Amino acid sequence: MIKFFRGILVILSFFIFGMGSLILGSIAFPIIHLTKRNKEERLFSYSKLVYRSWNIFVKLISYMKIIKVNIEDIEKLKNIQNSVIVATHPSYIDVLILIALIPKTTCFAAERLTRNIFMKNIVGAMFLTAAQPLDKLLDDAKYMLDIGFNVLIFPMGKRHHRNEFPKIRKGAAQIALNADKNVVPIKLYTDINFLQENEPIYHAGNKIVIYDIKILDTIITSEFKQKYNDEIVMKKELTKKIGNNLYY
Repeated sequence: MIKFFRGILVILSFFIFGMGSLILGSIAFPIIHLTKRNKEERLFSYSKLVYRSWNIFVKLISYMKIIKVNIEDIEKLKNIQNSVIVATHPSYIDVLILIALIPKTTCFAAERLTRNIFMKNIVGAMFLTAAQPLDKLLDDAKYMLDIGFNVLIFPMGKRHHRNEFPKIRKGAAQIALNADKNVVPIKLYTDINFLQENEPIYHAGNKIVIYDIKILDTIITSEFKQKYNDEIVMKKELTKKIGNNLYY
């Protein structure tokens, strides 16, 4: 019975999120587009609106006792700037939680979200999509980092269980090296499996899901550029460092 009611609450919360996203993308974002002529001003206005509204949503689902978020250092999290953020990826709402906690952050969105009725306008306005040529992907990420955004990446590319150690892809290292920005690793884990890959959203379990968030030491990208002359080796070693920090 508890699982049933929790499932209903999760469905209700996603309905609220979907309606809120539709309003943001269909009404608030077009108003910003009309009133802000400068592209960078528009991007920061979009970001501020998403950050504040998603923060409210995370507080709502916490109040509904769907989740509880434990953060080791909230101020340190809020003060991440101009960095490539890499994080573990245990559940469907990880990106939502992190963007709700870290201002001026964009991420790589799945290509299917560009066709999603609720999210497509938000994704098109301020998120990056991986379904494009590598040069364009790197240029877009560098632009967002250069104007003051963080870029959030899940370098394993898929959701995973707490005790799994998936292979880290080289994309995060490429982006950081190309933009000459540091990498901030974040360990984010749930105490029980929640909204895993191919799992229906109504599978909410029978207890509050605890999210633990811990910021790790910043990886200084320039150190890898100084130490290695070969670009391939540089990417390989930085990728290895990201994996070691996140999983060991």
